[in-house]
Amino acid sequence: MTDAPTQNDGVADDDVIDEAPAALPLDAWHEAKGARMVAFAGYLMPIQYEGIMPEHHWVREHAGLFDVSHMGQLLLSADDGFDGLDEAIEALVPADVKSLVLGKMRYSLLLAENGGILDDLMLSRWPGGIYVVVNGATKYDDLAHLREHLPDEITINHLDDRALLALQGPEAAVALARIVTGEYGLDALTFMTGGRYEIAGVEAWISRSGYTGEDGFEISIPAVAAEKVADALCAQPEVKPIGLGARDSLRLEADLPLYGHDLDEETTPIAAALGFALSKRRREEGGFPGHERLMIEREQGAILKRVGLVVEGRQPVREGAPVLDGEGNAVGRVTSGGFSPTLQKPIAMAYVPTASAVPGTAITLEQRGKLFTGIVTPMPFVPHRYHRKGA
Repeated sequence: MTDAPTQNDGVADDDVIDEAPAALPLDAWHEAKGARMVAFAGYLMPIQYEGIMPEHHWVREHAGLFDVSHMGQLLLSADDGFDGLDEAIEALVPADVKSLVLGKMRYSLLLAENGGILDDLMLSRWPGGIYVVVNGATKYDDLAHLREHLPDEITINHLDDRALLALQGPEAAVALARIVTGEYGLDALTFMTGGRYEIAGVEAWISRSGYTGEDGFEISIPAVAAEKVADALCAQPEVKPIGLGARDSLRLEADLPLYGHDLDEETTPIAAALGFALSKRRREEGGFPGHERLMIEREQGAILKRVGLVVEGRQPVREGAPVLDGEGNAVGRVTSGGFSPTLQKPIAMAYVPTASAVPGTAITLEQRGKLFTGIVTPMPFVPHRYHRKGA
């Protein structure tokens, strides 16, 4: 869910901004590490340090540190005497918020009235409320939407005084455990759980999920302590700073869609192959935007469906390339595409007619007047390695 630039030289044209970018806590730290910085989602972001390919492989083999402080961190809390927090949030998302116990987190979607996706997000039960992480490019729209639709008895606290780091890779737990203390050991965290810890002596909320398909952690800390924590992590031999270019290639291999590219307000969760985000209780009870449409699509199928493609040849097919039918008519489009460093072949996500979404189906793509063949392939392209069992 968490957003990253696309692989077309690290950033998509519509993500580049003309205005002076806002500062993030680690801007000077990235530059001192030799990062190539570009304007993305209103901020200067590190696209790469050594290069996307070596950084990608480092995360798959060791552990990479990503700065995702541009993302929105929110805390939704209820006034004293008001017990409708969970119900109010459920009126906007299809997740079962009521069953979310302390320390558990859940992927969900902020839905428009037509069932389209306004944003994808993470919900966690914190002491005192629901912690929400939203995409950086949409966070102010999300805040406005929440303020408009949530009752006045709910306080929306934008935690803009906090930084957010992501440590991802098979050696992430080993590296992080050396500098973390808490009531429970780090291994008490399993996939989609979180808790309070200290890292290098700094107060932190650490959760365990990730946007790469690898085991990993998200670390929310006071912004003033971001450099101290980043230095402590990168002092571990397993850890290197990684740019958002590799973050994008990793998430594509892992079948993790990017809002504004693979997801948007005109795309429903059913078309996006995110039906799992509609909990069973909520499907049965309804009460969230677009419920009736989504239940029809769940029974009958959407017109288009997001699929994975392995592209024949060596040239990647990029976002925006049309999907063609047998007569050359555009019937879908590629939403993410690039060369997979792990598989050593071009891969893509695309929306194709649902009848053509069967694995093994050959799909014709067009890019700059040239035709390509993509084979519908089950995703993820690279198997996930989340830590699902623990102490």
